[in-house]
Amino acid sequence: MSVRRVRYLIFLRDVLILSVTSFGGPTAHLALFLDMMVEKRGYITEKDLIELHALCQILPGPTSTQTITAIGFKIGGPGLAYLTLLFWALPALTIMISLALMINFFQEMDVSLSFLKFIQPIAVGIVAYSAYKISSSVVSTRTGFFLMIISTMAAYIFRTPWAFPFMLLIGGFVTAFKFKKQPVEEKSRIKINWSNFILWISVLVFAAVLGGVTKYLPIRLFENFYRNGSLIFGGGQVLVPLLYTEFVEFKNYLTSEEFLSGYGFVQALPGPVFSFSAYVGTLSMKNTDLFQQILGGIMAAAGVFLPGTFFIFFVSRFWEDLKKYRVVKASLEGINAVSSGMVIAAAFFLFEPVDPTTVNYVLMLGTMCLMFFTRIPTPVIIIVGLVTGIILK
Repeated sequence: MSVRRVRYLIFLRDVLILSVTSFGGPTAHLALFLDMMVEKRGYITEKDLIELHALCQILPGPTSTQTITAIGFKIGGPGLAYLTLLFWALPALTIMISLALMINFFQEMDVSLSFLKFIQPIAVGIVAYSAYKISSSVVSTRTGFFLMIISTMAAYIFRTPWAFPFMLLIGGFVTAFKFKKQPVEEKSRIKINWSNFILWISVLVFAAVLGGVTKYLPIRLFENFYRNGSLIFGGGQVLVPLLYTEFVEFKNYLTSEEFLSGYGFVQALPGPVFSFSAYVGTLSMKNTDLFQQILGGIMAAAGVFLPGTFFIFFVSRFWEDLKKYRVVKASLEGINAVSSGMVIAAAFFLFEPVDPTTVNYVLMLGTMCLMFFTRIPTPVIIIVGLVTGIILK
């Protein structure tokens, strides 16, 4: 076995270790990547890691997943990068598909899901806290604040999957006109390899056409999640309003109880928050056999993860030149502001189906306070809520 292949196997082992130990979202993940990939193994430099992470933050898709996939791409090209994606996401995806199957089994056996009753208000509290954290970190101008408020109201009123991409585009368009406030940098001619961009759009069109022709739900799920994965800026929290609107309110594939329980579960897991997609995909197939349900989860996960992978392969080759353009930098202000508004709206319409009881209000506000004022990890809060529900049941 060659030295290079041994190095790749060790790298994939390290990725797998990270996948089962990385709690806390993109910020915490970055610290763990720094420790494992830079300080312990020396796969890349600290400067390279920070730049890759910054690039992934402004591209649509899951930031942590794109970052670690980009590291694999930098070390061993596309082949290693796709294996990195698989090793990073597989543990969380397996757990989320299993949880969805369990939920569906309980409902088929007419077993009450009341033991999950505390998870739902806790999940709403987590979304509300995420909305505050995101908005306070990325919205710092009057224009951004205005766009955030408008997008919050628009997302709450126009609950259709097609409204969100238009809102993001409009937000970026509005602030692109502020490009003169960005510092001028010396630019060089951008040399673009279009192969991965063509691959991204080809998969999107092929999936849409094939799903429309066959009407086969797993293919339609792939297209739905692929489209969402191509539009999400800001990480897993921004995924919530899109999925809730499309799969709960618009298509009625899941109930609000099922959706909120799944979102609570994924907060207690290590790895990417985007693994929530596998849960939604599996339950979207709940009226079919076991194979079809698992296939639904796999197709949903593939759909949501692949666009970000294609984007990072495409942009990383010319990012150093692209980021010098002021219009690109300026448009990000609007995109981030609209993303923040969408998460705020999600907190409101996720709150609607929760029973208006004193206990639920206390759980929502208590979760927010714990996350504001303590360092208790989110998984601990979720597990305590689940165990309490089981005991009282």
